[in-house]
Amino acid sequence: MDLKDRIKSLALKFSQEIIGIRRHIHKYPEISFQEFRTSEFIASKLNDYDIPFRKGFVKTGIVAQIEGNNSRKKVIALRADIDALPIDEQSGLSFRSVHKGIMHACGHDVHTATLIGAGRILKEVENELEGTVLLIFQPGEELVPGGAKLMLGEGALGNPTPDIVIAQHVLPELDTGTFGFREGKYMASNDEIYITVTGKGGHAAIPKGTTDTLLIASKIIVALKEMAASYHSVDTPTLLSFGKIQGEGATNVIPDEVKIAGTFRTFNETLRKEAHLEMKNLAVSIAKELEGSCRFRVVHGYPYLVNNKEVTSAARKFTEEFIGKKNVFDLDLRMTSEDFAFYSQVFPSTFYRIGVRNKQKGIISSLHTPTFDIDEEAIFHGMGNLAWLAVSFLKLYN
Repeated sequence: MDLKDRIKSLALKFSQEIIGIRRHIHKYPEISFQEFRTSEFIASKLNDYDIPFRKGFVKTGIVAQIEGNNSRKKVIALRADIDALPIDEQSGLSFRSVHKGIMHACGHDVHTATLIGAGRILKEVENELEGTVLLIFQPGEELVPGGAKLMLGEGALGNPTPDIVIAQHVLPELDTGTFGFREGKYMASNDEIYITVTGKGGHAAIPKGTTDTLLIASKIIVALKEMAASYHSVDTPTLLSFGKIQGEGATNVIPDEVKIAGTFRTFNETLRKEAHLEMKNLAVSIAKELEGSCRFRVVHGYPYLVNNKEVTSAARKFTEEFIGKKNVFDLDLRMTSEDFAFYSQVFPSTFYRIGVRNKQKGIISSLHTPTFDIDEEAIFHGMGNLAWLAVSFLKLYN
């Protein structure tokens, strides 16, 4: 039996066990940077499989290590995120979340389980590896500043340093048994924009001597949207969206303060930096012109995610070998963001998608929703492909 068939056989052998691990993680979710029990559970499984690891990065992060022959020759890192979202689950699953208001609605339970499964497989074939595979279990993907940034800051990938970093993420628009890849820019940067307009409120029917804070806020929103639209291009998709405006007035009361919150996303780091300043200056000048004042605050999120061309092309080819060329698809550019982008800015990396939809089973859902679910057959494909990619890249580099 060649190594590819052996990996498929091991993935099948371990799939029910790994599905059980996924269900346990799903049932006991923990929010970003609070994944203490999840981390302990992962550690217990790594111990069961005799996979050495270091823990405590950003409190709950773990880096496991599977060493083959010539362990320092080449190092391949596989990453999974372990945190859940502040969403109250309404899936009706027998293993639905027991923690009210917390749910694995983005598939991080799947990512974690398939990485454990890949590690289980790789441990079985470690004598056939030429190099080392790192398993990164990362906290806090869903919350700025992002666990990836903090893991890197704590030197989690410093010894040994990976030659490439790979991650897979569920995509409910793809059917189970299929995968998606995109070379180059893939996901946008993400910054949070907070604007506070202030002035002297008062009776709406006696406007003299008052500052129309809501009018100022509305003009700022329109002007900033127009500015963001001027940044947009085919090469650099850019958007600014506002999701919240709060003015505690009434039909006949102009409030002293109006708060606005939104998100700014783009694919150019220079533009990103310049836009922050230009948007701030525009908002402040509009407020001043209408006799108000404005505080403009940016919470810097994740950079844009770029998939290394060579690494992604090779990963796609290896996946086609493993699952069949007809089951591998091109991905569209996405304005969503991912803190894996921090790895992609440091190491040659690829972030690809695994299908989890099954229309025949009625499993059709969307990310970040209370009813999100996956076809668990995807776990077999996911753990097998991750292991195959690690093996294949080590062979490629030797």
